[in-house]
Amino acid sequence: MNEDAIIIHTDGGSRGNPGPAACAFVITHRDKEITRQSKYLGERTNNFAEYQGVILALQYILENRDNWAKGKKIFFLLDSELIVRQINGVYKVKDEKLKTLHGQVKDLVAKIHDNVFFRNVPREKNKYADMLVNEELDKNLTV
Repeated sequence: MNEDAIIIHTDGGSRGNPGPAACAFVITHRDKEITRQSKYLGERTNNFAEYQGVILALQYILENRDNWAKGKKIFFLLDSELIVRQINGVYKVKDEKLKTLHGQVKDLVAKIHDNVFFRNVPREKNKYADMLVNEELDKNLTV
């Protein structure tokens, strides 16, 4: 990856499938954190949450990219091989709910007009985003 690239780790998870779900992303540039966000999603599947993490990050980029991302390569790193392969067109999206989310991802990427790439990474290389997902779930599931 290019040293001047924007790196975005995204993750989503559910406790149960479906179950309480959350998503998160962390954006870095030159090893410095730009921002991080997480969101509670309610009762959803794991794959729904994974897509929502990507969508949340893409929406953030569109709203804020003039500040730091304009013209740079943007690498999304996910630990979900399925979602990466669906976004990259290797696998077809069969689930109707996921087709809608897949379409949202494609529409948002088209609006960015920059080089956006999606890559699969092992879970151990996505620990920070995973931690944010679990923190969001813990915060919303305390009684």
